[in-house]
Amino acid sequence: MAASVDSLDTGRPPAPRSGPAPWVAMYHSVGDCSDDPYRITVTPERLDKQLAWLRRRGLRGVSVTELLAARARGEGRNLVGLTFDDGYTDFVTDALPLLHRWGCGATLFVLPGRLGGDNGWDPLGPRKPLLTADGIRRAAAEGVEIGSHGLTHVDLTKADDLTLKAEVTESRAQLEELTGAPVDGFCYPYGTIDARAVQAVREAGYTYACAIDPGPLTGPHALPRVYVGQDDTAWRLHLKHGLHRLRRRPVEGL
Repeated sequence: MAASVDSLDTGRPPAPRSGPAPWVAMYHSVGDCSDDPYRITVTPERLDKQLAWLRRRGLRGVSVTELLAARARGEGRNLVGLTFDDGYTDFVTDALPLLHRWGCGATLFVLPGRLGGDNGWDPLGPRKPLLTADGIRRAAAEGVEIGSHGLTHVDLTKADDLTLKAEVTESRAQLEELTGAPVDGFCYPYGTIDARAVQAVREAGYTYACAIDPGPLTGPHALPRVYVGQDDTAWRLHLKHGLHRLRRRPVEGL
C-alpha cells in the first residue's frame, strides 16, 4: 500500500497549528471609579473579587509571555493572561498587592515617552498619574512583565512612517535600557490596528502584540483581548469567558 502524503518526509516544515485564542484580560486603572467617563477603572475591591473568581474556577492569571510559552508547550489551559494598559501609578499601589495575594502574574504595558506624566490623551479626564522610571523598575523587580504601549499613546493607524517607527522601535529600546531586560510584548494604543502597524511591530522584533478585536489580522502579533471593567461580576466574567472561546478566531502557532 502506498504511504499517505502525511506520512512522507516532504522536506517542508510542518504547518503551524492553530488553536483557540488564549484568554487575555484587558485592564487599565485600579482605583476610584466615581469619575470614569472612559470606563477604564476598576476599584481594588472589584479586582479582588475578579481574581478570586479566577482562582475558584481553577484559573490563574499570568503574564502574556508566560501564557504563550505554556500554550506553545501544549499546556496552560488553566492560565489567563492579565494585562494592564498605560502604566498608571495605581498599578503599583493598588493592583500589585492584590496580584500577589492571589498568586497571579501580569503584563504591564507602559509609555516610556510619558514617564511621570498623565493620561493627556483622554480629553474628558480625569487626569491619572503615570508611573515614573523607578515605579516601572519596582513593578519589574516584583515579577511583572513590562511591555511597550508605544512612546506616547498615539493611534498607529494614523501615524506617519517616522512616528510609527519611533513609537514601536524606540519605545522598546528605551524600556530595555530602563529595565535591563528584554521587552517581548507590545500593545496597540486604543486597540486600533492595520496591516502596516502589525508589520512594524513584527519587524521591530517583538514576540507578540496585544490588540482588542483584530478580526482577520488575529495572530501572535495581533492577539485579541477581553475588556474587564467595574461592572464585571462573577456571572458576567463567566459569560465573557465562554463567548471568547466561541467568537475569537484561532491563533496560528498556539
